[in-house]
Amino acid sequence: MKTPRHVPGTALRKGGRLRIACLMMLCAAAAVSASAQAGGTSAGGKWMMFQSEDKMTAAKRIRFELEADNPLRESESSPKIILYCTDGKLALGDFRPNLRVGPPNDASFWGKPKMRVRVRVDNHSSRQSWNWVNGDFLAMDKGTVRELIGARVFKVEFPTRAGPRIAEFSPAGLDLAQVSKACHLKPQKP
Repeated sequence: MKTPRHVPGTALRKGGRLRIACLMMLCAAAAVSASAQAGGTSAGGKWMMFQSEDKMTAAKRIRFELEADNPLRESESSPKIILYCTDGKLALGDFRPNLRVGPPNDASFWGKPKMRVRVRVDNHSSRQSWNWVNGDFLAMDKGTVRELIGARVFKVEFPTRAGPRIAEFSPAGLDLAQVSKACHLKPQKP
């Protein structure tokens, strides 16, 4: 019985090229992610601000990010709040738990799925219905965003498949003049 001899390059032809291509794509994605994170500047307190411009429309895009004080057990990264502003107006306020949230538990008039959450702004607690987006994040209402930017304490209790979780944020210290200029928002009391 003959032993098969090794032919150089055989491993590459049998799926090795695919592995190398995947590795190259992962390295490129990590480099892009790292460069995007490196481009941020402090917006006061624990907030970070990222600026960009749409090459086709010249729209100025600014995003403010606030990372949670507490990591959640099931998540690899901490929850975040992200405010997206385009040409001086708030486009979207996101709550990203960075884990799979439960199914929608509320319906809106327009038929969009919503999720009921409990929100604490400083010493005031309320229930909100936020738009549920594919189980990845919740779109906050503008009133809650206004309360958030002027708050010292901000907590969100939301349902997951494993039960309710609480994300805790410290939004104090945000440069309100920057937010007003970028998003045309002013803080409001709950």
